[in-house]
Amino acid sequence: MDTRLPIIIDCDPGHDDAIMLMLAFGSKLFDIKAVTISAGNQTQEKTLRNALRILTLIGAQPPVYKGSEKPLFRDLIIADYVHGKSGIDGTDLPQPAFEAEEGLAIDAIARIVNSHHEKITLVATGPLTNIAGFLLSYPDSKSTIEKIVLMGGGISRGNYTPLAEFNIYVDPEAASLVFNSGIPIVMCGLDVTHKALFFKDDIELFRAIGNKTGKAVAELVDFFSVFYRQNRPELGGGAALHDPCTIAWLMAPSIFQSKQCHVDVEVSGKLTTGATVVDFYNLLKLKPNTEVVYDLDRKAFVKMLYDTIKTLP
Repeated sequence: MDTRLPIIIDCDPGHDDAIMLMLAFGSKLFDIKAVTISAGNQTQEKTLRNALRILTLIGAQPPVYKGSEKPLFRDLIIADYVHGKSGIDGTDLPQPAFEAEEGLAIDAIARIVNSHHEKITLVATGPLTNIAGFLLSYPDSKSTIEKIVLMGGGISRGNYTPLAEFNIYVDPEAASLVFNSGIPIVMCGLDVTHKALFFKDDIELFRAIGNKTGKAVAELVDFFSVFYRQNRPELGGGAALHDPCTIAWLMAPSIFQSKQCHVDVEVSGKLTTGATVVDFYNLLKLKPNTEVVYDLDRKAFVKMLYDTIKTLP
């Protein structure tokens, strides 16, 4: 009997998405039904190619599906100022050894969840366009989803605007739909991901593993760290590994701290569009819809990554 947790990963690689994929596949704890690709850190064309190259590096060949080219109602915003021209600058990844599947992410998610005997967990580390598109196109399939574990939002901070985190800001209408879907949500926002820091000593630890994947991690975080040192001095020189927090939470929720809260998304505020409105103190007396993760044991997080990365090629 397969005891692995069945999941679908929706991502927009992206340096931290790359490390998230390494952790997910390297852990051997997940039955990864598919990897679907969102635009976000770069265009759809580039994030799709990046996913295929990362998976080739680690010797994984799951079904990969192209996602939406742009948000539901808005023009696409990309984060090339963080992730570079390719979306994953800084290391020399192999050329893809396989191609994406025919068909689109939205339809693939529906087909997979409807054909599986267990409920499936969705892990989303980019804008939520594909997940929202699935929920809009296949509303009767909502009951097949166990939960959605996502990287996005924050309790009281943003990283694209003062109150909006990038993934949510890119497609706030999609995020609003997801948070109001009734599906249980785990939100790994900036409050926890800005504590999931890699420092120079951590980078050298991974470089010293001596395998191709450890070298790639070190080079990716070397590049990624430049933005953080220049623009986020309050993090003390560390680079925030946002996206791996989702997989790490599924692997070891005990190393995190969280609280059940009601969360909604602002879609039309003059100053607050894309903000996740987290009722941390239950002021509105509404039923909680989200487990909001806000802290972690950083050393345990780094060790989890290290123990996994050293098992990869």
